[in-house]
Amino acid sequence: MRRFLKKYLPDHETIRRNPWLRPFENSLLHPRLWHLNRRSAAGAVAAGLFCGLIPGPFQMPAAALAAILFRANLPLALFVTLYTNPLTIVPLYLLAYQIGRLLIGDTAGFLVPPAFVFDNFVAWTQAMQDWMLAVARPLAVGLIVLADGLALAGYFLTRGAWRLYLVRHWQRRRAGKRSA
Repeated sequence: MRRFLKKYLPDHETIRRNPWLRPFENSLLHPRLWHLNRRSAAGAVAAGLFCGLIPGPFQMPAAALAAILFRANLPLALFVTLYTNPLTIVPLYLLAYQIGRLLIGDTAGFLVPPAFVFDNFVAWTQAMQDWMLAVARPLAVGLIVLADGLALAGYFLTRGAWRLYLVRHWQRRRAGKRSA
């Protein structure tokens, strides 16, 4: 498993050579951030899944910060945030909104955003602000719950998959010794 992942992830020398990252070299070159084992991989997957739901360009910096704080594999944490992209972000946010509505007991149904009106731009802007305020609470609650759920599931699934891989590898190795 380690060889497979190392083939696709950058090494710490990439950080050392990057002039933009030199000021953070002491933090970013900690050996545990680049070591790949089942604990660091599971922590990285959890950090990446959690931070992937953060809006906008803050996903990767947040995942890097989480990897540094929890000493998880840094490149894997950054890579995992890519599960959110222009195709997946809307369904994920809709799911988070529905989860939030369910948890806070909102029975109003799905709130449709106001249609764009060019003639009365000021009224449309006010209607849009009202809609965003109405959607904000269920969305925020849902995002936190969904991010926590994805992080927990990713952590335990990664640990389980790594364990399953090791058990199968040991079994094949044991079977090879018997036949030799």
